[in-house]
Amino acid sequence: MGMNVQSGSSEDDVMSNINTTPLVDVMLVLLIIFLITVPVFSQAIKMDLPNVANQPLVTKPENIVIAVDKDGGVYWGVEPITGDALLDRLKQKAVLVPQPEVHIRADREARYEFIGQVVVKCQRAGIQKVGFISLPEGGVAGEAAREAAAASGA
Repeated sequence: MGMNVQSGSSEDDVMSNINTTPLVDVMLVLLIIFLITVPVFSQAIKMDLPNVANQPLVTKPENIVIAVDKDGGVYWGVEPITGDALLDRLKQKAVLVPQPEVHIRADREARYEFIGQVVVKCQRAGIQKVGFISLPEGGVAGEAAREAAAASGA
C-alpha cells in the first residue's frame, strides 16, 4: 500500500492514476484457470488405427440364423416361429457346449422394435454371441442380391 502525498495542491484536483490491482488479480485468476484446463484438452495418445475390411461370414452348422421380415415375422431358418417358442428353443440351445452363435438377418425396412425383441429373447435365454448379417454395399454379393431381387420383382 502506498500513500499519495501531494504538495500544495487543492483536494479538488482530479487523480490521474489508475488502480491496476483488480486488473492484475483478474488476470492471475484467468492464468491459473488456463494452466489447469489446458492439459485436460491436450491429453491424447497418437495412434495409427488399423483399417479393416468386412470379412465374409463363416457359417458353422451349429450357428442359429433368425430372420426378421419387414412386417415383424420371425423365422428360425426358414420356419416361422412365435415369440414364446423362440425363447424356448433358444434356452435349449444356450446350454450346449460350445454355445452356438445367433445371427440375425433383418429386412432393411423392418422396424427396430421387431429386431430388439429378438435380441432381448436371446439375452433372456443366455445366448452369449449375437450378430447381425448384412450385405456389403458394393461388390459381387451386393450386386448379386440386388439383381436377384430385381429379377424376382421385389
